[in-house]
Amino acid sequence: MRYIFITGGVVSSLGKGIFAASLGKLLQARGYRVTLQKFDPYLNVDPGTLNPYEHGEVFVTHDGAETDMDLGHYERFLNILTSRDHNVTTGKIYQTIIERERRGEYLGKTVQVIPHVTDEIKRRFTLLSQKEPYDVIITELGGTVGDIESLPYIEAARQLHYELGPLRVLFVHLTLLVYLEATQETKTKPTQHSVKELQQAGVQPDVLVCRTSRPIPKEMRAKIALHTNVPKNAVIQALDVPLIYQVLFQLRKEKLDEVILRRLRLPLRGEPDLSQWATFVERLQNPQATVRIGLVGKYVELHDAYKSIHEALMHAGGWQSVRVEVEWIHSADLTPENAERRLLGLQGILVAPGFGERGIAGKILAIQYARTRGVPFLGICLGMQMAVVEFARHVLGWTEAHTTEIDPSTPYPVIDLMPEQRHLRDKGGTMRLGAYPCEIRKGTLAWKVYQAPLIYERHRHRYEVNNQYRSTLEEAGLVVSGRYPEKDLVEIVELRGHPFFIGVQFHPEFQSRVEVPHPLFKAFVEAAARHTPD
Repeated sequence: MRYIFITGGVVSSLGKGIFAASLGKLLQARGYRVTLQKFDPYLNVDPGTLNPYEHGEVFVTHDGAETDMDLGHYERFLNILTSRDHNVTTGKIYQTIIERERRGEYLGKTVQVIPHVTDEIKRRFTLLSQKEPYDVIITELGGTVGDIESLPYIEAARQLHYELGPLRVLFVHLTLLVYLEATQETKTKPTQHSVKELQQAGVQPDVLVCRTSRPIPKEMRAKIALHTNVPKNAVIQALDVPLIYQVLFQLRKEKLDEVILRRLRLPLRGEPDLSQWATFVERLQNPQATVRIGLVGKYVELHDAYKSIHEALMHAGGWQSVRVEVEWIHSADLTPENAERRLLGLQGILVAPGFGERGIAGKILAIQYARTRGVPFLGICLGMQMAVVEFARHVLGWTEAHTTEIDPSTPYPVIDLMPEQRHLRDKGGTMRLGAYPCEIRKGTLAWKVYQAPLIYERHRHRYEVNNQYRSTLEEAGLVVSGRYPEKDLVEIVELRGHPFFIGVQFHPEFQSRVEVPHPLFKAFVEAAARHTPD
């Protein structure tokens, strides 16, 4: 078992998650069993209660963990399943330690950062290796070197390196080469200082990956190597690229995988097979058609809030040689006066998930437009619930129909809180989370999409379609085409007679992969490509 630790320096948001996933894919393509994990330095137990503007998307794993969005990159790139053990926060670390202290497990000793916190971090570093026979575990350490909150993780990684030896633990430091437009110079000093910060914590990076907008001259690589004690062949250039899917080709060109495997004394096992990935990128870069899809949500200023949805659209479009142009539409900005102007010309409308009242009216307007104009529609989670509300209001005439999440006193609670959720007080980790089975009804659009009687999809919600109104909705033309058999809960609805109108209670975007796009997104993009807008 080998451990690779990835740290970041100079600035945040360098793309450690994409880099880690790309490196993992390269090693996987050489035949190694690889997994990735993310350690986040914040004190929240998980990101489930964080505002999307604070953190971006919350990625939900198959086993129901609310995790960092980088786990989505890991799953999409490597086509693997992650779990609650793949994402650890400082909140989780301290929660575990405090619970042990309260139970008296430290036998009266003073509980300290060293050794107790670092020991728990090391236990978490190696936990995955006790469950599966991986060859390599890549660990991304969140934050930037020099942050106070990151210090215990750096120290724990240093200790693991000391305990297991340099042939089993390797450090990769991702940094930024700063380009000054005024002088047209690339500066290496911030990178040098970043490495010195790491060295002062007792860690010497084995590989230095330099993000840059300009190619690095040979002399500059030699200078960086000299000042950081990193071998010249391990100073890796990471040029900016138009698509995140091209990063691994850049790293392969730099022979990063070879440098790492040789450093860990692992065989190269021939050239990595990236042919399918190359085909996908080729089709994505050279599309035969373009389709405009409106993504209607309440957090669209931060595109990372809908990262998995956006990537799922890219996967579906790429394999069909279609460029998906996403029109980001803030649902709070849609009004009866401007909705038609804002939505005109779209070939598909996707109403995104979310929580709370803000932007609800705009989502309903977008759904009404899609339903009445025959525009292909996909509603996810709250988007599906609002499709039910819109149908109840404008087809059945129940103008006050609503979800009790927004209007607890509505006379037509077509969307209501699940009974087991009504007495909960804690918000974190208490929703319906993770993969559940869904039974597909034959002869429906959902059946045509999935071609299977039973599927498993991931959930993150508290409210459900109220079965009290189900038969009336179906009689009027809103078909229930998927349900959770154990509790007879509505999972999928679709509109009879519409070219493509489907809403799902689950989150299909979490299971889309670069090489295996999700069938629902494939069908949606295909329907949008066929649609001729007004």
